[in-house]
Amino acid sequence: MKIILPGGSGQVGTLLARAFTREGHEVVVLSRGAGPAPWRVVPWDAKTPGAWTAELEGADAVVNLAGRSVNARYGAAVRREIMESRVDSTRVLGEAIAACARPPRVWLQSSTATIYAHRFDAANDEATGIIGGDEPGAPDTWRFSIDVARAWERTLDEAVVPGTRKVALRSAMVMSPDPGGIFDVLLGLVRRGLGGRSGSGRQYVSWIHHRDFVRAVSWLIGRDDFAGPVNLAAPGPLPNDDFMRALREAWGTRVGLPAAPWMLEVGAVFMRTETELVLKSRRVVPGRLAEAGFEFEFPAWPEAARDLCEGWRRMRAAA
Repeated sequence: MKIILPGGSGQVGTLLARAFTREGHEVVVLSRGAGPAPWRVVPWDAKTPGAWTAELEGADAVVNLAGRSVNARYGAAVRREIMESRVDSTRVLGEAIAACARPPRVWLQSSTATIYAHRFDAANDEATGIIGGDEPGAPDTWRFSIDVARAWERTLDEAVVPGTRKVALRSAMVMSPDPGGIFDVLLGLVRRGLGGRSGSGRQYVSWIHHRDFVRAVSWLIGRDDFAGPVNLAAPGPLPNDDFMRALREAWGTRVGLPAAPWMLEVGAVFMRTETELVLKSRRVVPGRLAEAGFEFEFPAWPEAARDLCEGWRRMRAAA
């Protein structure tokens, strides 16, 4: 297959590009920066048509991952960049697909599990999950994230591409041992004795092992009966306190200092990020994948954490 990865130069895109290339597929990454890579990289600006549109002609699948990182302080300029980078790239990609004589048969579009409400009472699946934004007392930054997710998916829905199946990937945090990813950051806290609960520790953490993420994306490319929103999350979300305890045990340490909300706020300022990433309760489950019989290699966090820790150690030993 020929698979196009707009915005595929980041960590998640590299996971997909690496796996698809290993399987013998032709991979084309659309990127603002055309650095060296084991696959072909074609420049685009993620907002206007250009020579890159020719790559879509006759392609089998497009997986759009474009969007500014949300790991930042949500000032006015950053908010604008986060919103525009997602909406503009999705809009121009839809226009380019619509203009194809032989359009890709499937368009998988990044979204986020953050679209769901902050809640503890029940899990959010695609059929019964509550879309967030109206929770009492929710910080403004949380409502902004919901606005972005809604605008992202609305732009996908508005694209008129009758020859292309559209899927919105509501992804949880993708856990891989690669440097700079969320797992690397969390393990760094554990290794320094700081990997205790965050805040109350009651908030749910939704996650997915990188191998299951890649497998699910491949599975969705091949399932012509799947369209619309799909939750990419392991079936075992768990409270932050339990999540961090399992990670400490997987690494082999017992000490993990907890972080009170005020400590997280101070730390977020210095780390140039937002506390939403650790304090919002994301209790998301893969309803549609489970109903269709998709089998997770890592459905539970303790086993996934052990595998990721082993992978982290191997990767650093080989460096």
